[in-house]
Amino acid sequence: MLRVAIIGLGTISYIHQLGIQQSGLGKLVAVCDSNPSTAGDYADLPFYDNCEEMLEKENLDVVHICLPHDLHAPIAQKCMEYGVNVFLEKPLSLTYEEGLNLSKAVSDSKYKLGVCFQNRYNRTTTKLIDILENQPVEEIGSIRAVKGVVTWFRPESYYEAQPWRGQLERAGGGTMINQSIHTLDLMHLFGGNPLTCNGHLLNLLDYKIEVEDTAVARYEFEENISGLYFATNSYAVNSPVELEVITERRRFVIKDYKLFEYKYNSDDGVLLESDDIFESTKSYYGQGHLLAIQTFYKAVIDKTEDYIHIEDALGSMLMIDMMRKSSETKETVHASTFTKSE
Repeated sequence: MLRVAIIGLGTISYIHQLGIQQSGLGKLVAVCDSNPSTAGDYADLPFYDNCEEMLEKENLDVVHICLPHDLHAPIAQKCMEYGVNVFLEKPLSLTYEEGLNLSKAVSDSKYKLGVCFQNRYNRTTTKLIDILENQPVEEIGSIRAVKGVVTWFRPESYYEAQPWRGQLERAGGGTMINQSIHTLDLMHLFGGNPLTCNGHLLNLLDYKIEVEDTAVARYEFEENISGLYFATNSYAVNSPVELEVITERRRFVIKDYKLFEYKYNSDDGVLLESDDIFESTKSYYGQGHLLAIQTFYKAVIDKTEDYIHIEDALGSMLMIDMMRKSSETKETVHASTFTKSE
């Protein structure tokens, strides 16, 4: 049984706690947060307000990092320096460059770092992956376009409760990096590496925040695949995320936690798969966390490479940086601007 700890006891840490408990492979033995008032939620566990003290005193196998975005990369690197594997909440880092630097640190280490892109483990996602990888290309054709749409709502109190969420230097952005990065990740998964981006970041709500509440972008991926992305925190409710993948002969849509297949120019969709729904007010979390955690734990125990690596997560960071740069310059930007130094 792996000895596991959580650093950062904010909203998402509860989902990680459940995943650890249900994994059957790990036991939560310690928690850490700079805010002592969070200790009451884990009264039966050793509580630390300094992560280095915890890393020194506890004989840990895995640490889950659930911190504000600006602390992801430095604390992940610190954990590996202490000889501990890391399961990292999204995003990977604040920027693509910081992600590259962390990737080098991981490659120089003998420890693993897995990124929590749990939507890759949704039934709808894995079913679509299976279809695109295993059905004859002459039957469905090659991928031509991908689209991601996220229309959610965040009240101003969301940012007031945790001010870092609205601070550019700490969050790295708003809806694109916090709420909809999972959708960007899936667009990258199906679309491939981005080549160009024309993006715009804006605010439709009159909140006192530095980050965007709305983002829109058009991407060109490798293999002549087009991408369209739209995300906002200014809608009235948290509407289900929509992902569309269009091939030469089919259209696949994940919406309302279901995967539908449409033949070309047909409005009659066939239901192929449905996701398990997380039983909470945040149903969009899905059930993927448990599978992501179990898969990473198995990789640690069995010393395999079957988990979501930094290299998998760098694509969404590149898409975010391209979108930010395009919005600043009001020009189409090229991936080579960011990747030429690799």
